[in-house]
Amino acid sequence: MEGRIITGLDIGTTKICAVVVKEDLDGKLNVVGVGSSPSYGLRKGVVVNIDKTVQSVQDAVEEAQHMAGVDIESVFVGIAGDHIRSINSKGMVGVARDDHEITEADVERAINAAKALALPIDREIIHVIPQEFIVDDQDGIRDPIGMSGVRLEVEVHIVTAAVTSAQNIVKSVQRAGYGVEEIILEPLASSLAVLDDDERTLGVALVDLGGGTSDIAMFFDGHIQHTSVVALGGQHVTNDIAIGLRTPQEQAEEIKLSYGTVSRDTIGDDDTIMVPGVGGRPSRTISKSVLVDIAGPRMEEMLNLAYQKMKNSELLELMAAGAVVTGGGALLEGVPAMAERIWGIPVRLGIPKHMGGLTDSIRSPKFSTAVGLCLYGIEYHDVDRGFSSGADGNLWDDVLGSFKQFFHRFF
Repeated sequence: MEGRIITGLDIGTTKICAVVVKEDLDGKLNVVGVGSSPSYGLRKGVVVNIDKTVQSVQDAVEEAQHMAGVDIESVFVGIAGDHIRSINSKGMVGVARDDHEITEADVERAINAAKALALPIDREIIHVIPQEFIVDDQDGIRDPIGMSGVRLEVEVHIVTAAVTSAQNIVKSVQRAGYGVEEIILEPLASSLAVLDDDERTLGVALVDLGGGTSDIAMFFDGHIQHTSVVALGGQHVTNDIAIGLRTPQEQAEEIKLSYGTVSRDTIGDDDTIMVPGVGGRPSRTISKSVLVDIAGPRMEEMLNLAYQKMKNSELLELMAAGAVVTGGGALLEGVPAMAERIWGIPVRLGIPKHMGGLTDSIRSPKFSTAVGLCLYGIEYHDVDRGFSSGADGNLWDDVLGSFKQFFHRFF
């Protein structure tokens, strides 16, 4: 359908971003509205105060709606947080038909066999991502339907989440007055906005440095192979600055955004910054190198933890295209160079692309997830699906069905 208007909503720990994209009649995508609001109701990507989250969602979407000059009824929402877990699994079935032709039903049975895992009662499978199919020992098959064989195997990447975390995100958006089209894992949404197909094929690690957590997605041979989460983000850098400089959180955030750097090579011996006082105390001037001494070690800790996650996946050596860092935490000057030194692979900064219109408004790593959610909505969304209000008790079924459709189509 042409001329669609899609809204992506990135519900983060420190900020909530809304991006509105319009598809022209010729298929070109243009950003027509952008909204952002401080996030006060989340901790490490998880809703801890629904009322505050609802207000922040309303503020961000209304700002984007006013800029775009349209009425927004529903949004595509991202999910992240340190409750996300993942594992690779295999499933195998015999081909049912007498003529040994593989059907969609056989594929479904193989995937069901792969996801037959014992999980705690408070967790649910939210993603079952086919990586490759194997027909009678012939591997590397992406779509086996129509092929002949007697045995069908599938390798899948399974992502699980805390049941209540996804439910609370959906409820927050619905209470804000908007429908939820689908929810998508945030690093995968970000990958749509910042990665190239060649990078996914060669092997690339995407590290989304968010406010409360840092999300990792590793791709190889065109498929997602590993996802993991580091429970540290840009907010921890802000907290360290606030404590180290003895200044309020809001001023610490402003200092980080205006002067933040993790590299001494970018500052001069005489570079200084003004630090607002607390409790009526006067402002004072400090050397910019003090800021490096505070922000540098925390960012280095974050990147080292991300390195351990990638190394433990046993995929790091396959990342021929290196890594891409994105998210608001990547805005600190010197982060790509620090990551390259720690990870031992080439690293570039990921900025949203594939868009026209108000591109200057979204040309920042902090909008990668919101833009990626819009790209998913344009390219892969099933317009016949949506989320119920949850009143009939089927909200989580809607969440699961939506995820399964996304990954069946996209991967």
